[in-house]
This record gives sequence, C-alpha cells and structure tokens, in this order.
Amino acid sequence: MKNIIVILLSLALFGCKNSQKEEDKQPNPANENHLSLTKEQLNNFQISTTELQEKNIHHTLKLNGTIDVPPQNLVSVSSAMGGRVQSTKLLPGMHFRKGEILVTLEDNQYIQLQQDYLTTKAQLQNAKEEYNRQKELNQSKASSDKVFQQAQADYKILEASLAALEQKLQLIHINPNQITVNNIKRTSSIYAPFDGYVTKVLVNIGKYVSSSDVLFELVDPRDIHLNLKVFEKDWNKIQIGMPLVSYTNNNPDKKYQGKIILIGKNISEDRAVEVHAHFENYDANLIPGMYMNATIEIPETQNLSLPDDCIVPFEGKHYVFKQKDANNFEMLAVEVGSSGDGFTEIVNTEVLKNSKIVQQGAYTLLMAMKNKGEE
Repeated sequence: MKNIIVILLSLALFGCKNSQKEEDKQPNPANENHLSLTKEQLNNFQISTTELQEKNIHHTLKLNGTIDVPPQNLVSVSSAMGGRVQSTKLLPGMHFRKGEILVTLEDNQYIQLQQDYLTTKAQLQNAKEEYNRQKELNQSKASSDKVFQQAQADYKILEASLAALEQKLQLIHINPNQITVNNIKRTSSIYAPFDGYVTKVLVNIGKYVSSSDVLFELVDPRDIHLNLKVFEKDWNKIQIGMPLVSYTNNNPDKKYQGKIILIGKNISEDRAVEVHAHFENYDANLIPGMYMNATIEIPETQNLSLPDDCIVPFEGKHYVFKQKDANNFEMLAVEVGSSGDGFTEIVNTEVLKNSKIVQQGAYTLLMAMKNKGEE
C-alpha cells in the first residue's frame, strides 16, 4: 500500500512539472516587443544610442506625373461648310506656323455663296437708290407714305442679307471685299490659328467632309504644363509659386525648370492631389502624355527627429528600439514625417522623450527580435 501511494505522488509531481514546463513554453504577450541580450551578444552587436533632436530638416519631395495641355490649347479643326478635301500636307507630329494653310476644300456651295453675295450687293445698290428717290418724293408729298415705307423695307432687308452673306464668306476664309465677277473661287482654305503642332489627322485627299466632321487636332504649346500627383500627407507642404525641377525617364540629365501654378482641391481614390506646373521654357520634345519626374525643395522645418539609422521598417510600419537598461530593449512603433539631411521627423514623440534610442545596431536588433519570435 505504501508503494502505491509513493507511485501516485511521484506521478502527480511529474505531471505538475510537465504542466509547468508547458506553461513556460507559452509566449507572454507582454514580452513580444522586448528583447534581452547577454553580455556576449552585446559585445558582438556593436550598439550605440542617441536621443530625439531638434533638427532643421531640408526636405526634397519627389513627384511624378505627365505632360498635359488645358482644353483651350487643344484645338479640333473643322470646316464651317462641307466640302471635298483638295489638298493638305499635314502629318501627325508636324509643326506649323500661324497663318499657314492647313487644308483646302472645294465645293459648289462656295461658288453659290459668292454668287449670292454679288447678286445681293447689286440689288442693294439699286434698292438704296430707290429708297433715296422715294424719300425725296415723300418729303415733297409727291408719293405716298406706303410706297416710301416699302422702298425702305426692301433696302433694309437687302442690307441685312448682304451683311449675313459677308459673315458666311468670312467663316470659310473668303474676303468679301475681294470678290468680283472675274475671280469667283470654288475652293476654301483653312488657316492655322497659332504656332503649334499636329496630334491627329482625320482626313485624306478626296474625302468629303461635313461641317460636323473634325479634320485635325492641333496643340498650342504655349500653355503646355506638367500635371503632377502629390500624396495627401505632403499636400500641405506645397504652395503656389514654388519652383521645381523636372526630367524624363529617358534623359534624366536634361532638367526642365518650372513653378507650381495650381493646386487641386480634390483627393483621388489613391489619396493623391493634382498639382499643375508651368515650364519656364517650352521644349518641342515635350509632348502631351509624356511621363515626367519632378523634385520640389521644401523649406526647412524644425522638428523633433532621429537619424535615419534609428528607424527600421517592418511589415509596413516603422519601428525604433528604446534601450531600457544595459541588456534590455523595447521595440516601439513610430509615425514618421518629413525626411532630409539624414534625419526623419518623428510625429508621436511622446513615447520617446528622454529615452535612449538605438542608432547603430537597430537593424541587428530587429533580426534578433524576428529570430526570437521564430523559436
């Protein structure tokens, strides 16, 4: 009986020890962000510490975007009246000068319009003479008011018709003052309204076009600008008038100077705001849709900061290690702000005030922390 009791007590003690060992193996949530090192480990890690410092951070903001053209500088060319394309030399990408002929059209209606103009002009001259004659007769009571009023109405109607025909002729770029019976034209030309270049050609020789058809798309490069994206966290750092330097991916050594002219007030789905900038000097090699990079120098701001070496990224967040004593360290999440000159602003400074923060060896501690979690 005594032997049985001894065996039961032994099993109970053994079970308690095993239970204690299992409890020791369970992780302690309070120690997940703590790391203890032995003296030998400290000798191998080469750790140095620093503290929060007031720093004037000179920040360079890097952005990207595309070359853009405002709607008023992207012009669709059409004819006020339809016609068959007689000639054009335009090709996509071709440069043109203001006043240069873009396309020449021909149609019978151009001839008819000029004929109507000359006919109405002659009728108006006759109606004017009749109106003046009836006016004199009416003043002397030699003719009735009704006859005078009819002559006046005929004259005014023809005068309005001639003015309307003049406007129609000007729409198709035919000068009414140069029309005579001997130089009636069957063609009409469209002229370039500015210096620019062609982006699209939508016609060919012999094609008939109506007044609703777009013949060409032209770009006026005088207001070409850079459309950049600034993320929400940097939006308040940008101001109108700030200078910037831009460059393309293909030729990063070629710099284009510019300045910010407009800042958007709407945040897109990717949490970015559109910022528009003008170039100081236009370059014909910059075309709409081209991808561009830009840098903006943000004025210095004084903030509590840490050297960049102190901050280690891990799983999408930023961390630092606070030294609690000679052998123990705590990993703390931090919110970072502007960076520059080797320092990064710390937003949530209250968790780090009056603390020693690991600088040299911060990444080594992160590796040790990860290895600890995998054990």
